[in-house]
Amino acid sequence: MSTFNSFFMGGFECADHINRSGERVNLLKETQHDIRVREDYSNLLLLDIKTVREGVCWSAVETQPYLFDFTEVKNRIQAADALGIQIIWDLCHFGYPDGIYPTHPHFCLRFISLCEAFALFHKSATDQPLFVVPINEISFLSWHSGDVRGTVPFAVKSGWDIKYHLCKAAISGIGMLKYIDPECRIVLVEPLIKIHAGFETDLEHINNLNANQFQAMDIIAGRMCPELGGKEEYLDILGFNYYWNSQWDHGIGSLQWPEESEIPRRTCIAELLEMAYLRYEKPLFISETGHFGIGRALWIDEIAIACCKALNKGVLLLGACIYPVIDRPDWDDLTVYHDCGIWDVDEDKNRTRHLDSVIALLRARAIIIDHKLNEVHDLI
Repeated sequence: MSTFNSFFMGGFECADHINRSGERVNLLKETQHDIRVREDYSNLLLLDIKTVREGVCWSAVETQPYLFDFTEVKNRIQAADALGIQIIWDLCHFGYPDGIYPTHPHFCLRFISLCEAFALFHKSATDQPLFVVPINEISFLSWHSGDVRGTVPFAVKSGWDIKYHLCKAAISGIGMLKYIDPECRIVLVEPLIKIHAGFETDLEHINNLNANQFQAMDIIAGRMCPELGGKEEYLDILGFNYYWNSQWDHGIGSLQWPEESEIPRRTCIAELLEMAYLRYEKPLFISETGHFGIGRALWIDEIAIACCKALNKGVLLLGACIYPVIDRPDWDDLTVYHDCGIWDVDEDKNRTRHLDSVIALLRARAIIIDHKLNEVHDLI
């Protein structure tokens, strides 16, 4: 039996952080997914997508310190149960409640409390198994908030410190989740990147930079910073986020996509997935991927082919999540939309299918089905 209900999944933007202007964003509300969830799930089912990534929006559900209201989350769970949708829940996507941040003395306790409250709530709300991402993209979040002042605490040169404390909270939170629900599935989600040398001649330095992408998972597994209490068993299901700008020349910028040169410079994502799989030997999936504008369909085609290549390499690849499936506004300017996802959104938040993306996704699904049928045939 497959871990996930469908190979291709849909992710809903749920960032709820404080942006560079000091304003709280809640993209769950901005896209109206919170009140149009049945419509959104029904649209996914038309494409045979039966697994989604969602977020609780920590800043919204913790109404006062250590007090929680999951009423809105329950609405999504009820819609999922009614329509046969499987949910992977982010507890902390990018936002925290007002007044705390990863290095705050109360952050870890507040996060443990969130994990406890959510696990108990989920048990009472549904019979679905709990799939939970404790803290999404620790590597990106620590850089965004600790090195480039993208969100609280708006710091520089503090990325490692933020990462250390986010991992500390994640480890403690996983312990609580497992205590409340020993059968829950822990999903760790991190970016998957490739830094190319560019003008850099110190290849050892480049290799070290590339290795840093695995620090958070290594810490949670107890392979680094063992004083935090990480455990190998916490590596359950691994998610890797991959976008067009996940490969770049060091000190120069992102590699071109689509590539126009005769000699490709990009490393195929299948090779990057194989690298991650050989490092951890755990089931994994592409937890976020997608593009924008006219490149959306071509990107889906490329991802589908890469998934087949990864499967051929023996990677235990569970699926790929198109993220977001509903177009979203920019974090720092909510009037600007990115023309991304499978459904575009107009000024009234109405959804319009991006036909090329829909066709590409159906084509991708057929490719994966054909690949799996060939696997069965070879076994026979």
